[in-house]
Amino acid sequence: MANSRRVEKVSSLIKKEISQMLINGIKDDRVGSGLVSITEVEISGDLQHAKVFVSIYGTQAAKNETMEGLKACTPFVRKSLGQRISLRHTPEIRFVEDTSLEKGDNLINLINRITPMDNSEEE
Repeated sequence: MANSRRVEKVSSLIKKEISQMLINGIKDDRVGSGLVSITEVEISGDLQHAKVFVSIYGTQAAKNETMEGLKACTPFVRKSLGQRISLRHTPEIRFVEDTSLEKGDNLINLINRITPMDNSEEE
């Protein structure tokens, strides 16, 4: 139980620190500070690996470019995390695009399209 709290705490710290780096630490032009947000960080139980889920606003081309920028700056992010968070071993970072918000929007749009048809049949 204590280990899961530690994993949760480290996950939260990583999310906070990388969010700060997105605002004023990452100099790669492909990573637009207002267009990217960290939605979640999943960290392994041994604190060796972290999946950083990012939500990216924009066209598919812009999303692809942003992901390339994030992957290119992964060594910088990891090194910076090592300096900002005192851990015995800084986890390996992997950025993953979080598409759950888009999927949710699509589902809501589908439901909204179906709902008016159902109401008209009841009358």
